[in-house]
Amino acid sequence: MSESLLRVQNVSKRFGNFVALSDISLDIAAGERIGIIGPNGSGKTTLINCIAGRLRPETGQIVFGGEDVTRLAPHQRARRGLARTFQIPQPFHGMTVIENLYVPLEYGSRQSAPRNEQSDEPLRDAAMRILVSLGLGAKADDGCRALSQIELRKLELARALAVNPRLLVSDEAMAGLSSDEVDEVLEILFALAARGITVIMIEHIMRAIMRFSERVLCIVSGKLIASGAPADIVQHPEVQRAYIGD
Repeated sequence: MSESLLRVQNVSKRFGNFVALSDISLDIAAGERIGIIGPNGSGKTTLINCIAGRLRPETGQIVFGGEDVTRLAPHQRARRGLARTFQIPQPFHGMTVIENLYVPLEYGSRQSAPRNEQSDEPLRDAAMRILVSLGLGAKADDGCRALSQIELRKLELARALAVNPRLLVSDEAMAGLSSDEVDEVLEILFALAARGITVIMIEHIMRAIMRFSERVLCIVSGKLIASGAPADIVQHPEVQRAYIGD
């Protein structure tokens, strides 16, 4: 296995008296394709928010690329190569599709695109390369409100890719999509993984998780109850109990 890229050590998070995460530890190697599953309200997104910096855990440590990033802001983590998408796409609606990429390219990227003071062409070229790779090149100058659901999901991925990530967290990027659209997003994620980007996928679409993941983590009631290959996870008694019941 490659060296560790992300290490979560004994992380806990509370909201008042509610324990959202309880002493979670995990280690993700560079280049891994990871799936995270769990019932609604199990703590999956809370964990990702702690990893990405949107939330700060009460206890524990987040180590990314060998550096303790527990107290760093989200944009500081992005500049180190940690990017995520959101369950509900959050584009800048007052901007065109391509302008949505200018913000992360200029302010969030590990390797900001060179910009000529007299022209934004270098920035536009960098943004276009990303949009074309995701099939959004023809939509570059359209407003975001004109995009379909699959196109909005692709734009979320494009904005994450604009920071030149080492780790990409895809938080339910396939929710509400048709079967063919799910396959389309899967192929994009496989292509990104082939480029050496470590990918964490959170999904309720089990066929997508099973097809994509090399390793699956299951979180239930804020606790990591199982970790293993997809074929092993579906046979795990605690996982079956969480999804099917006693």
